[in-house]
Amino acid sequence: MHNAPSVTYPVGRPLSAGLLGAVLWSAGVAVTLFWVHEADQPGWRQAAAGLALAVFGGWALLSWLRSPRGDLHWDASGWTTPLCSAAGAVEVTLDLQRLLLVQWRGPESSQWLWLERRRYPQRWMDLRRAVYSRARPQALPPARPPAATP
Repeated sequence: MHNAPSVTYPVGRPLSAGLLGAVLWSAGVAVTLFWVHEADQPGWRQAAAGLALAVFGGWALLSWLRSPRGDLHWDASGWTTPLCSAAGAVEVTLDLQRLLLVQWRGPESSQWLWLERRRYPQRWMDLRRAVYSRARPQALPPARPPAATP
């Protein structure tokens, strides 16, 4: 069995994830505004919902702006990234065919990374093969000869 080819893929601020977050946040704002409009007398619940929208919207925006940048590299024995000098592992969490959400786990840290096809379409399939392959394939146990029958 062959390993996936070595691949280096750029990681950066994901436009798709930013748009998805903006759409979800906007939907939350619309629902909350509708709730406030329909309430006889808006109270603390509506105020708490507005505060939660503001806090989580700000947190999501800052997280998106601070997205890691650099290259994710696969060399058939493990993953390396500018986040850490040691090799780590990548686990796919969400696969939308043109967009992958992966968690990179190193010996000392962990990071969520969005990988987009549009960043480097020529190497996208190589990246997909690499994230779904095992770093060190386990050798099969030695075959036993068939038992002799009398």
